[in-house]
Amino acid sequence: MSQVIIDTFWVMLAAFLVFWMNLGFASVESGMARSKNTVNILSKNFIVFAVSSLGFMLLGFGLMFGGDNPFVGTRNLWILGDIPAYYTNPDTLLLGSPITFWVKFFWQLVFCGTAATIVSGAVAERVKYVAFIIFSFALTLVIYPIVGHWIWGGGWLAKLGFQDFAGGTVVHSLGGWAALAGAILLGPRIGKYGKDGKPRAIPGHNMSLAVIGVFVLWLGWFGFNPGSTLSFANPDDVAHVLLTTNTAAIVGILMSTVTSWLKIGKPDLGMTINGCLAGLVIITPSAAYVSIPVSLLLGAIGGVAVVFAVLAFDRAKIDDPVGATSVHLACGILGTLAIGFFAKEGITTLSPANGLFYGGGLGLLGIQAFGALAVAVFGFAASALVWFVLKKTIGIRVTAQEEIDGLDIGEHGNKAYPDFAAAVSILADDDEVITVNPPKPAIPVEQAIPIVNTAGSGEKITKVSIITGYDRLSKLQESLEAIGITGMTITSVMGYGMQKGYPREYYRGAPVETKLLPKAQLDIVICKVPVPTLVDAVKRALYTGNFGDGKLFISNVENVIKVRTGEEGYGALQDKA
Repeated sequence: MSQVIIDTFWVMLAAFLVFWMNLGFASVESGMARSKNTVNILSKNFIVFAVSSLGFMLLGFGLMFGGDNPFVGTRNLWILGDIPAYYTNPDTLLLGSPITFWVKFFWQLVFCGTAATIVSGAVAERVKYVAFIIFSFALTLVIYPIVGHWIWGGGWLAKLGFQDFAGGTVVHSLGGWAALAGAILLGPRIGKYGKDGKPRAIPGHNMSLAVIGVFVLWLGWFGFNPGSTLSFANPDDVAHVLLTTNTAAIVGILMSTVTSWLKIGKPDLGMTINGCLAGLVIITPSAAYVSIPVSLLLGAIGGVAVVFAVLAFDRAKIDDPVGATSVHLACGILGTLAIGFFAKEGITTLSPANGLFYGGGLGLLGIQAFGALAVAVFGFAASALVWFVLKKTIGIRVTAQEEIDGLDIGEHGNKAYPDFAAAVSILADDDEVITVNPPKPAIPVEQAIPIVNTAGSGEKITKVSIITGYDRLSKLQESLEAIGITGMTITSVMGYGMQKGYPREYYRGAPVETKLLPKAQLDIVICKVPVPTLVDAVKRALYTGNFGDGKLFISNVENVIKVRTGEEGYGALQDKA
């Protein structure tokens, strides 16, 4: 009994980590997309777990584990009633472990949610919200459970001897095929390809968020793979899987960084984080079947392959904003085939056969290749059919105007990063509402100071706009204050001069078209201070003789009106209590 309790706790803990991966997917996807689509992406990653959980509860689990029919489960399909005896009979040992049934069910449920989440990244920034929800429901209700039954539910591939320890095919490859079908039927985002057919870079808006997301996924994978032992009876097995998983990830990071450095000319961060995920995916199907040194090799293969896969999908005009197909599909297939080469019988108590390089011949490799092909044909065809039906009925792509404006507004009616500051109120202990920085009481209109028109008094009013880098801002302000100028408006702007901004920039191997540089713009209106005096002060503060010193734009002002007092002209420029 004590071992059952330990095993149950271990699987629960691992399942919590797999569930936590939903945050990682949401962060990676939103960080690698544009800010105008952030709400949509976060909402999709929330809704997809809810939808997939419901589909798997209603029918999916039964189709996946409902008996030993070769193609699909046929018994006890509706799981929400009494727990069927088939699932609790100790002679059947569902999923190979005597732990509590509902824990085993939850473990499979979080895996199902992961497969559905993979699709979200590949169809980001142009898919209709409702179409994505319906597709996710269909995927987890029927498509994923059928493939899962073939491999993990006693189906025909399992009987052939096909091996997939933690879901390299069931979860990652299948999710990749579903993502690929959606990306093809949706078509690329507006502006992704030029008239010459070459891919254009559409950089993500927050790489910090993307990196945080990958760290979350990396942590979650320590539940995803080691938890697939479904038992802690043999800690050596768990530790082995933990080490193969981490080793493949770190080598994937290194090799993707080096590969992008050599291929693109710079160590692209997007490629680096996808290299980590590539290493994690490629080791997933074989984590309990290969040695630690082999996991080094597989991580290296994944890290190199993902860079070339991203570039290849781009050239093929398959627009995948986050590289989901490159990571999950390409590396899932490679990891599945790797079992046929590198599996070593007895490396853990869970490894049943030898691959080609350990004396096993071509048998296991042939089975792995055949299984990968079968899942490819069914997974892609079934997913494409669902996408096609949705396209012909409710439509799967937002309008061009919605895509240009951003799906946050078009699909959800709000933004992730509002460009206004809401009023800030604090509730005191006595329930009195205190507003921070409350406005001064307005002067009644009938008591307002009469308009004093000084616009025609002969005093010239001039507006000077100064554009410079943020690093010069403090010195410039000091120089202006020294000549008596304390009032100014500072605005963040973007632009470049004759030097054309930054040197050539790349994102995932494609050149970034925009070269805009962040600048500060100071707007000053003067009357008594001579313009030459102001210009001299600005030059002394900004001049270095290099590009980027800044520019001044000088223009005449017809009039100035102070709203509070009604004063005009020079009088409106004065600060009076």
